[in-house]
Amino acid sequence: MNKQKLELTWIGKDKRPRLEPRIFLEDKNLSFQSSFEASNPESKPTQSFNDNLLIHGDNLLALKALEHQYTGMIKCVYIDPPFNTGEAFENYDDGLEHSTWLTLMRDRLELIHKLISKDGTLFLHIDDNELGYVIVLLDEIFGRDNRVNIVTFKQGSATGHKAINPGLVTVTNYLLVYAKNKKEWSPKRLFTARERDDRYSQFIYNYEDGYTSWDYKTLSLAFSETLGMKPAEAKKKLGEKYEKELNDFVLKNPERVIRTARPDYSSVGQSVRDVIDLSQKDPNTVFLLKRDGYSDMYFKKGERILFYKDKLKMVDGELVAGEPLTNLWNDILSNNLHKEGGVKFPKGKKPEGLIKRVLELCTTEGDFVLDSFSGSGTTVAVAHKMNRRWIAIELDEQALTHIQPRLKNVITGRDQDGISKSVNWQGGGGFRYLRLAPSLLKKDDWGNWVINKEYNAEMLAEAVCKHMGFTYAPSQTQFWNHGYSTETDYIYVTTGSLAYEQLKRISEEVGSERTLLICCKAFMAEGADLPNLTLKKIPKVILNKCEWDHDDYSFTLNVLPEEQDEEWADDDSEE
Repeated sequence: MNKQKLELTWIGKDKRPRLEPRIFLEDKNLSFQSSFEASNPESKPTQSFNDNLLIHGDNLLALKALEHQYTGMIKCVYIDPPFNTGEAFENYDDGLEHSTWLTLMRDRLELIHKLISKDGTLFLHIDDNELGYVIVLLDEIFGRDNRVNIVTFKQGSATGHKAINPGLVTVTNYLLVYAKNKKEWSPKRLFTARERDDRYSQFIYNYEDGYTSWDYKTLSLAFSETLGMKPAEAKKKLGEKYEKELNDFVLKNPERVIRTARPDYSSVGQSVRDVIDLSQKDPNTVFLLKRDGYSDMYFKKGERILFYKDKLKMVDGELVAGEPLTNLWNDILSNNLHKEGGVKFPKGKKPEGLIKRVLELCTTEGDFVLDSFSGSGTTVAVAHKMNRRWIAIELDEQALTHIQPRLKNVITGRDQDGISKSVNWQGGGGFRYLRLAPSLLKKDDWGNWVINKEYNAEMLAEAVCKHMGFTYAPSQTQFWNHGYSTETDYIYVTTGSLAYEQLKRISEEVGSERTLLICCKAFMAEGADLPNLTLKKIPKVILNKCEWDHDDYSFTLNVLPEEQDEEWADDDSEE
């Protein structure tokens, strides 16, 4: 009996493209490096210059092109694909038929899964139109056990034109969070800022006298006394500024601001009970219980003293009242979003603060970050400012018109919007601007597959290495050594025809301890005993490995819009 599994089916699911693993070509006129690193080639940022890649081309072909070198290397993938809403964005045709959309997503997600490291994470940003379907799809690819969470992200308000129609107003979308392997996944503990907890309403006024004699008064009284006023007078004089001034006072004196709580006597240990009993017998004295490996506990009148300082966390460089990050993200504001990065991307740009949180949660400096739907380049701009290595893929012209100039501004330090100030970004680093090479094979006038005339010898060698599973690393001293698969197995690629004497000479140079795969146009070695050589003809040896001369596997994209006022996700202005 065949073992069945729960899976999502759709029209065309069984059709899979046979992708050609293309090579990349660098456009050095569009690559960019800060002037300091360019003149100091040994500097650390310069070494990462080759790791930061802005790839202009079809994202499915680009992901396939990355597969050989980057499998298992990407620590975090954030993608914000077209939501398939039926509402055509100016930059993305966002209304693909469901089955087509699922096929396009499946093909890309399977390659992304291969690229992610064993302890890596995928964040997929989506709305509710395809939410249920893509969850099942991701469960199938990543495994249901590796679904970490579904984050609800508030991206707008119930105002403007969208609030006119009856029914529910949509103000959220979602981030689907999947681990490559949840057993290997180790996220950071993050906190978000929250309003002051007004339960902490007492103030230790004689803190310096030593804990045994501590006594307290109301917080409002302590605050107003610093102003030389009574509480009612301070509230009246400060007006709307009262809460802010009081909050500042609390943050300056967090070790003095307290509240008390009565422990559940039956649920605590004997040592705690003993101190509670002592504090009840001597109500005017504060008692201390020291605990190894845990925070100390203070008691007065049978109640525990809780300090506001224990609630403070460092968030975005500021010490604030914090609470653990939850799966509801409603605190990331889109204020001044139109300014971030200095590029316009109507209804598609995400806040840098959102990406910062994603990367803080699951990456550290030096990790690889990938965004294969790069749009305006927010993900990689933030990754750069946070000293992560990054790969951006974008099909349309915004790779050139949006992302490349945005990243130049990041590198020169001119971009001081978004998260720049919270991470003290001053500039530096660089990136390479890459395009996908054309197909290796083209049909000639008679319908035969031949090597593309646009390929020179170096491009051909690199492409055949990738097709045959070899790492392209041409030797400067051995003409026959274009790359390797192991420490003793090499490859040689040539469009020439090799005679027996040439093969014999190569075989002698390779030696008995190494092996060599030769891919050439033709060879004459009938009856020759060359055990360390394997001979293959090109293009025949690669002819059936993939589909050739297919350049477009894309989501349909429209041309960029004319310049206009930008608002993120929706129009929140009042009608």
